[in-house]
Amino acid sequence: MDGHRRLLAGPQGRRRGGNRHHRYRHPSQQVGRGGTAIDPAPGPTRAIAVAALCFGTIAVQFDSAVNIAFPDLVRAFALPIPDIQWIVIAYTLTYAALMLVFGRAGDIFGHRAVFLLGAAISAVAFALCAISTAYGWLLAARVLQGVGAALALSCGPALITSLYAEEHRARVLSLYTLLIGFGGAIAPVVGGLLVERWGWPAVFAFRVPLALAALAAGFALPAGKARAVREGFDGWGAALLVLAIAVIVLALNQLQGRDQLLLSLALLGGSAVLGAAFVWREVSVDHPIIDVRYFRDADFALLNVAHMLLNLAGFAIFLLAPFYLHAVGNLSAPAAGLVLAASPIGLILGAPAAARLAGAIHARRMALIGAALSATGLLAISLLGDRLSLLILVLASSLQGFGVGLFQVAYFDIATATLPKKDRGVAGSLVLMTRTVGIVMGASVLMLAFRALSEAGSTDAGQGSLLAGFSGAFAIAGSISLLVVVLALARGWARKDGRA
Repeated sequence: MDGHRRLLAGPQGRRRGGNRHHRYRHPSQQVGRGGTAIDPAPGPTRAIAVAALCFGTIAVQFDSAVNIAFPDLVRAFALPIPDIQWIVIAYTLTYAALMLVFGRAGDIFGHRAVFLLGAAISAVAFALCAISTAYGWLLAARVLQGVGAALALSCGPALITSLYAEEHRARVLSLYTLLIGFGGAIAPVVGGLLVERWGWPAVFAFRVPLALAALAAGFALPAGKARAVREGFDGWGAALLVLAIAVIVLALNQLQGRDQLLLSLALLGGSAVLGAAFVWREVSVDHPIIDVRYFRDADFALLNVAHMLLNLAGFAIFLLAPFYLHAVGNLSAPAAGLVLAASPIGLILGAPAAARLAGAIHARRMALIGAALSATGLLAISLLGDRLSLLILVLASSLQGFGVGLFQVAYFDIATATLPKKDRGVAGSLVLMTRTVGIVMGASVLMLAFRALSEAGSTDAGQGSLLAGFSGAFAIAGSISLLVVVLALARGWARKDGRA
C-alpha cells in the first residue's frame, strides 16, 4: 500500500551494522536469503503448503476446547478448582514468552524448519497430554505443547505470505486471520462433544492427527536458505525477552488473588527491569531479536499497544458471558458455547472483508474502523441488564469479532510492510504475541473488575451482584476499546492516507 511508505522509510535508519534502507520491491525482484529471486510457489505445491499451515494453525487454535474439559480434569486429578488455572498458565506463559524469539530464529535458520519442528513437538505434546496419569505430568506436557505452538505459529504469517506475490499480502494475511477465528469458533463445540463421549483426554488426542498432517504436508513449504553464517542469534536478548514476558504473565495472574498483591507488584517491577534490559541490549547489538527503533514511530507503537488492548477488552466475552448466560438465560453448556462462537465467527467474516477493503482504504484507517466496531459491540453488551436478548448479544459479539478481524488484518499488513522482508518471522510473531499477552491481561484485569464491581454494585449475593459486575466489566472493556479509537483519531488515522 502506498500509505505504508512513511512506515517503510521510518526508523530503520543507520545501525551499527551499516545502513538499512528498505523499499518495496515487485515480487519478481524480491531477493531470497541466498541472493536469488523468489518466485511464488506453483499451484499444486502451494495447495499442499497452504494445507500444512491450515492444519498447524487450527491444531493450536483448538486449544480453547481444553476449557470445556476443566470439570472432568478437576474430577480426574482430584484438584481444588483454583489449581486448574495452571493448565492454562503452563501453556500460555510458554507460548507467549517464546513467540517472538522463535520468529527471529525462523528469519535466521529458515521458517520451514521452525514450523516443521513445531508440528512435530506439538504432535508429541498432544499425545503426552492425553496419556498423562498425574497432574504434574500433564503440566509438563502443557509446557511442551506451548513450545510446539510457539514454533508452529511464529513463522506462519511469514510462510503464507511467501507463497503468493507481494501485492496479495493483505488478502493472504486475511486468510491466516480467518484460520485463527475458525479454530476459536468451533473449538468449544467440538470440545464439548469429545468430552461427553470420551472424556478429557480426547481434547488433546484429536489434535495429534492434525499436527502430523501439518508435519507431512509441511515439506511442501518453501525451504529458504539459512542466514546463520552471516547473522548471529542474540541469545542474551532472547533470554531477557523470554524472562520479561514470563514474569509479567505470572504477575498478571497473581493479581487475581488479593493476598498476592505485593508479590504481583514485585513481579511487575521485575518485569519492567527485565524489559528495560532487553531494550538496552537490542539497541547495542548488530543483529537484535527485534529492532526496537521501529517503535520510535508513534503510529507503529500505538498499533502494537492497541492490538493488546483490543484483545484484552474482547476477552470479556469468553470470560464473563458464560456466567451471564447461565444466571440470566439458564442456558445449557452446549447452547452457551454456540453463543460464544459469535465473536470468532465475526472475526471469520471480518478477515475477508478486510482483504476486500485493503485496496480501497489505508490499513491504519481500516484499523480505526475495526477498533470502533469492537468498542460498539462491547458497550452494547454492557447495556443488556437483566433482560437477556440472545439476538442482541449475538449481534454485538459478532460486531466485536468483526472489528477485531478488520484490525488484525490491518495490523498484520502494516507489521509485515514495516519490518524488512527478511524479518517476516519477527513481524508475524509480533502480531501473535501482542494478541496472546492481551488475552492474558484480559483474564486478570477483567476478572478483578468483575469481582470488585459485583461486590460494590449490589448487596444481593445472587443475580443482582452478578449483573452489576457483568455490566460494569463490559463497560470498562468497551471504554478500553474506545480509548484506542480516540488515540487513533488523535494520530490522524481517519484521514485518507492514515497519517497524522
